[in-house]
Amino acid sequence: MPPNEPQGSLFDTEATRSLLDQLLSDSRLYTQSKDFKDLLDFVARMRNFAPFNAMLLQVQKPGLRFAASAHDWKVRFERKPKEGARPLLILWPFSPVALVYDVVDTEGRDLPRDVWSFYAHGAIDRERIAGFQEPLRKKNIDWAWVDAGDGSAGWIRVLHRATEENEATQYRMCVNRNLEPAIQLTTIAHELGHLFLGHLGLDRKLSIPDRRPVDHGQAEIEAESVAYMICGRNGISSASEVYLKDYVQANTTLDDIDIYQVMRAAGQVESLLSLTTHTRFEKPGSRT
Repeated sequence: MPPNEPQGSLFDTEATRSLLDQLLSDSRLYTQSKDFKDLLDFVARMRNFAPFNAMLLQVQKPGLRFAASAHDWKVRFERKPKEGARPLLILWPFSPVALVYDVVDTEGRDLPRDVWSFYAHGAIDRERIAGFQEPLRKKNIDWAWVDAGDGSAGWIRVLHRATEENEATQYRMCVNRNLEPAIQLTTIAHELGHLFLGHLGLDRKLSIPDRRPVDHGQAEIEAESVAYMICGRNGISSASEVYLKDYVQANTTLDDIDIYQVMRAAGQVESLLSLTTHTRFEKPGSRT
């Protein structure tokens, strides 16, 4: 990554100093204590950028973990920005701005596996991923692409919860458009796992039980277990086993996991996405 830029010189003018106050006031991004703590952690990790510039990067692309100038990507890492990649702006001494690129917006020589927050590879392409949108829409799950960094793969949430028997609950699932298709599939399986495991609440139309509140550690292990099985059954290799091992050690034990619900949810997700063709049997009495 680029060497540390002089930090004090970024604040030589009153206009630059006032930019921070205006940015925080207008964006209202850090009004919650967790958001502010996440910002502090991000700035602490991005040691190759001045704190103010690290904050600018986090505002422009939440989830970003590694960034460098086009020069550094080329010289130090033998990579280059992808065609059409959108640069990120930082302030730079003696010039208005400088441009840097997120690691997910570069291509070239392979980087160490542990550089990536999420890892997966396998035979799936973007067209197949895009094909999942329509069956999800039919189940009232809105799909939204988000422009995020490597550290933010996606999430799912309730948009509107049904209050009447004939009403459907509306959901929104967000997927990072910058990640590779195999990682996107892992993310989709994980987030839909949360839904069908009942972590978001009861949905009778989708045959989803209400399993709230589930301990966060248990919920993550269950959802990642769904993703691990679905990916493995469809030729996708991921880092789920490492994630699961670390999460179990740090958060909970397998005694807390509802194996039945994990298996049931995995089957529901597979069916929704038409990922696996299961063995078919004749109906009783159909033999001639």
